[in-house]
Formats: sequence, C-alpha cells, structure tokens
Amino acid sequence: MISLKDIRANPLINTFIDKGNEHLGVMGYTDHGKLHLALVSSISKNIMLKLGYSERLAELAGIAGYMHDIGNVVNRNGHSQSGALMALEILRRMNMEPDETAIICAAIGNHDEGSGHPVNEVAAALILADKSHVHRNRVRNSDIATFDIHDRVNFAVEHSDLDINEIKKIIAMDLKIDTKICPVMDYFEIFLSRMLLCRRAASFLGCEFELIINGVKLL
Repeated sequence: MISLKDIRANPLINTFIDKGNEHLGVMGYTDHGKLHLALVSSISKNIMLKLGYSERLAELAGIAGYMHDIGNVVNRNGHSQSGALMALEILRRMNMEPDETAIICAAIGNHDEGSGHPVNEVAAALILADKSHVHRNRVRNSDIATFDIHDRVNFAVEHSDLDINEIKKIIAMDLKIDTKICPVMDYFEIFLSRMLLCRRAASFLGCEFELIINGVKLL
C-alpha cells in the first residue's frame, strides 16, 4: 500500500509543491509550501484518528493533506480541480488502489471554499485542517505598510489551534488575534465562506463546529 512516507518522498510531487508555491509568491499570496502542507497533512490525519476512523483512512487523509495544493503549479484559479487530476495520474503511476485514489482525488478536488463540498470523510478532514492554518508565519510580505487585507488578517493571528473533542463531538477553531493589526470584522470579511464550509465539514463528521476568537465563541 502507498504510504504518506512514499508521497512525501516523491520528487515529482515535491517539485510541483515548490514551484506552485513559488508561483503564488510572485502573485503575492501567503505561503503554501511544505510547512503548510506538512501541518495540514498532520491535522487531517489526527482528525480522523481522534474521531475513531481507521488507521488506513487516516493515512489517506494525511496523503490528501500533503498533496492538496499541487494544482497551484498550473494556476491558482481552479487549483483544487487541476490538483485532483494531477493526483489521479500520479497515484495511478504509483499503483495505488483505485478506490483509495478516488477518495483522495475527491478530497483534493473539494477542499476550496469556492466550489468544494465535504463529499467524504477525508474531504471533510482536509477542509477543516486546511482552513484552520491561519498564522502570521504564512505572510511573505515583509513590508507591513503594503499589506493587503489577506496579509493583515494572517499576520494578526498570533496563535491558532483546532481542538477535537471526540466525546462531545465538537470541533473548535480557537484563534488569538491582535485586534490592533486586524479587527475581528476583517477576519469575517475574508473567512466567512471558509468558516461556513468548515461547519458543513464538521457536520459531515457528526460534529458541531465552533469558532472562538480571543476567548469569545462567535460560531
């Protein structure tokens, strides 16, 4: 069986990740490199394990998390769909079982809030993991004076955590935001559609979704 270790060692996947992140940097986007992907992979896998899913399904979630942004090497627009098609061919060449390939491709193709849906458990975990990674260490622009709203919102986040309470069936995104840099309202302006997708993803996993900012429950 293809493992997450195999995926992380694949030179083609890693080249697509590096070049895609390079292209996003040219366009002024926040970091989407290996640090982001390793974290999303780990969180996706952890969500599955904490909620009692099998080790193998958790491994597939980890694989989807690591590969979910490879489509950025083609174009940011539609990167989830192009990434899913790229993953399909890569995993086919690696001789992954077709049913597992289908699960991963569906998750990658549905992780973006513009067109995504939690169509399976792996997709739901990937959505939650990806959208929870908001932090100032993802901002690449070093000139605060030229920050756009995306830079400002990410830079304002001093701490982010996704807490899974498997007993109470609650998935909570807990953020600490410096409101002198970014008012909470600006966060909602940028991320409301993402939070609504997270709520649908949590519901698919049989959980409630909570958003907590500076100790205050907002969703």
